[in-house]
Amino acid sequence: MVLKLHSAWRASAPYRVRIGLNLKGLAYEVAPVDLVAGQQKSDAYHAVNAQDLVPSLVLEDGRVLTQSLSILEWLDETHPQPPLLPMDAFDRQVVRAMAYIVACDIHPVNNLRILKTLAGLGVDEPGRNAWAARWITDGFGALEPMVARHGRGYAFGDAPTLADACLVPQVYNAARFAVDMTPFPAIAAVAASAAQHPAIAAAHPNLQPDAIS
Repeated sequence: MVLKLHSAWRASAPYRVRIGLNLKGLAYEVAPVDLVAGQQKSDAYHAVNAQDLVPSLVLEDGRVLTQSLSILEWLDETHPQPPLLPMDAFDRQVVRAMAYIVACDIHPVNNLRILKTLAGLGVDEPGRNAWAARWITDGFGALEPMVARHGRGYAFGDAPTLADACLVPQVYNAARFAVDMTPFPAIAAVAASAAQHPAIAAAHPNLQPDAIS
């Protein structure tokens, strides 16, 4: 039995975990979850993840890991090479801060649950897109000087880290919501460079088995 990743093709959180698994060189099976159709709320999936969210990573012994950043740190602890976090404690804090800006401040107010709730409150599609773009722009405003200071091909230094696993999917989302990236040249350059890494490129939504063209 190999690792099984319950994933949705363009959802940010499983995209992060796919990047991490690929960087670690681990084999895994993708089990698609159709979020638009509400498959995450099925009894079968609820038995895997009581939050009804993706990703969930099922280990070889059947234990289940949830929450993307927690999964990525577990991967780093159990498969240390190549590392997703620097050796120095201050540097690790910087990388975590970059990752948390995306995963804790941008993504939670823009995910599918929030967009569906806004639609239910009568917000039309242009309004929902503007909402998403606003919070991405705010977060990128904080992230840009950090990447400009610390990035050397990747968000922090010259090798992929936890920060890139979060940043690349969020830049993908920025394109979906037509965010103007002109004010964020460091983020744009790093994301474009990181996306050329074979392991990161292989995690792209368009290459997933449940991708919709």
